[in-house]
Amino acid sequence: MLLFAHIDLTLPLEDPILKFLLILVIILAAPLILNKLKIPYLLGLIIAGAVIGPHGLNLVLRDSSIILSGTAGLLYIMFLSGLDMDMSDFGRNSWRSLVFGLYTFCVPLGLGILAGYYILGFSIYSSILLAGLFASQTLIAYPIVNRLGIARDKAVTIAVGGTVITDTLALLLLTVIVGMATGNVDDMFWWRLGISVIICIVIIVFLFPLIAHWFFKQCSDSVSQYIFVLAMVFFGAYLAHLAGLEPIIGAFLSGMALNRLIPKTSPLMNRIEFVGNAIFIPFFLIGVGMLIDYRAFFRDWESLEVAAVMIALITVAKYIAAWLTQKSFRLSKDQRTVIFGLSSAHVAATLAAVMVGYNVILGEDANGEPIRLLNESVLNGTILMILATCIVSTFATQRGAHNIAMNHAQDEDEKTPTREDHILIPVANDRTVEELVSFSAMIKRAKDPNGLYALHAIDNRAEDPNSEKRGLKVLDIAAKSAAAGDMYLQQLMRYDVNISNAIISVARERNITDIVMGMHQRNPAMTAIPAIPGIPGTSGPGIGRMVTDVLTHSNITTFIYSPAQPITTVKRHLIVIPERAEKEAGFQAWVRRIRLMAENSGTKVILFAAESTLEHLRPRRGRRMPANVGFVAFDRWDDLPSLEHDLRDDDCLWFVMSRRDRVSYHPAMSRIPGYLEQYFAGYSHVLLYPVQAGATESRYM
Repeated sequence: MLLFAHIDLTLPLEDPILKFLLILVIILAAPLILNKLKIPYLLGLIIAGAVIGPHGLNLVLRDSSIILSGTAGLLYIMFLSGLDMDMSDFGRNSWRSLVFGLYTFCVPLGLGILAGYYILGFSIYSSILLAGLFASQTLIAYPIVNRLGIARDKAVTIAVGGTVITDTLALLLLTVIVGMATGNVDDMFWWRLGISVIICIVIIVFLFPLIAHWFFKQCSDSVSQYIFVLAMVFFGAYLAHLAGLEPIIGAFLSGMALNRLIPKTSPLMNRIEFVGNAIFIPFFLIGVGMLIDYRAFFRDWESLEVAAVMIALITVAKYIAAWLTQKSFRLSKDQRTVIFGLSSAHVAATLAAVMVGYNVILGEDANGEPIRLLNESVLNGTILMILATCIVSTFATQRGAHNIAMNHAQDEDEKTPTREDHILIPVANDRTVEELVSFSAMIKRAKDPNGLYALHAIDNRAEDPNSEKRGLKVLDIAAKSAAAGDMYLQQLMRYDVNISNAIISVARERNITDIVMGMHQRNPAMTAIPAIPGIPGTSGPGIGRMVTDVLTHSNITTFIYSPAQPITTVKRHLIVIPERAEKEAGFQAWVRRIRLMAENSGTKVILFAAESTLEHLRPRRGRRMPANVGFVAFDRWDDLPSLEHDLRDDDCLWFVMSRRDRVSYHPAMSRIPGYLEQYFAGYSHVLLYPVQAGATESRYM
């Protein structure tokens, strides 16, 4: 017994190890228990926080460690909501977010002022501040839509953008009302507030992407990249705090600023989501639960009256705002439910506002008691309102998001070809293998973790005893790179009479749909490779004998990629397409890859093609293309070096190729590898060879 004599089990727990262990057990056990009870996971964590908190079993105090973790979790939710947004779609729907933001601010504001002044008998300042509580909202249910894979649905984009707008307006209203109530509003107040807000937004929106772009190009270490992102989130939050805004606004703007630099298929995005969903966000939800005091139900009638008015009016007001948004933009009922669910919860900005109002003392009454801008009944009512709105938010969001996800799945099943993606990545150089895997992940479906194959081929005639050891090392790097992005990559080692024959054989055996290869690194001391009939680019500076053999003896969509910088730091992809490319057999296959790359990366993609070809690429009924894809009429195949004037720093140049004597072949294609060395050196580039009718191994079409 002496062994356990030093253990302190008095309540509340003070041992940090026991406290942390208890919370981890709750995070681990909550899904197992709640799934059987059909209670949303988020709501379960809030209830668990109420049970173990100071107002429940008093197992854990809501001390500085819980507050710190909870604050990080709240900032993480807002950061993820900005990071997950489809920025091109947000650009198209920004005015919709503005309209919804005004709906969800003005409707609760109007009802709140009337309720506070006429029903509860508050002063005009207190009524306006109470109405500000009604208008603000917290995206507590955002992890639900993120987990169900609909974070880029139009309804979610509108709700997230509207949340930032209404929270900003509500917190600015808080600042102004407190200043007016205390007599601190003068002409300089407005100048200070306006200038500080503008400076904060400019720094985050314009300076953060430049800093992040430079850092990601200079540093490839995964841990350093994650710590850098986390630092940017908190720096953005602190800048917002200095400007007089709520830190959640800065976190959201930081997510939007880094959006294009962290593709959703990248390993960095996987790490960000994993750590947030595993640690930070659950800590925040448990911390919210610790605020709930069930005794407020029985404390006094005024607290119950205020809570009832707040809950009823907030629910009605947010539903009206969601209904108006649905009617304004012709959304579905499920989308309306998601908007209502996401906008219903009140935690972060509401708590900030009520605590500020509670701490503002306007004077003393006849008994010497302080007269507060918001009294204790509002504080108690707010705690009950948080519990009620979190329940409504999680159930509504769960129902609407589940229906939308099911509809999306059915649509994808109808549109998705029956053949699965099988992408083969021949690897030999450990310096480029990670980029080849990242490129392959970017052109495949984000929801499919399978379908990647890495092949290291060894020539039987080679007498190098270390070739197998080097191959295993390269394959291991490829597998780790894929695993970091939450994808499974199958490693293949193959001995054959030559490397190209090994690639072709594996492509047949594994039913490969696409091949992603590195560009041949030409040794200037070597003599030029003899031209291969039908394959452009094999005379003079070319793509290499091995790649040429693969193209000659297979008919599979092939990408030959030469990275000059990490693909996540590329700002634009310029894709040059030959005339009549739409008449080739593999046209739809490679267009689908381009569309997936645009969706997964969020990077600007510009298609250069003849006007007749662009007609088959532009979106129209039954044919969609992401909003970040642009179209430029191009007829300069006889003067390809002139493309140098269209290139900017951090561009990636693509050429869609063709075999000789095919419909879309142009004589300039044979000179493209030379142009890449002479005119476009220093830029990442891709040569894309589509499937073509009548070519070798046509069964792969």
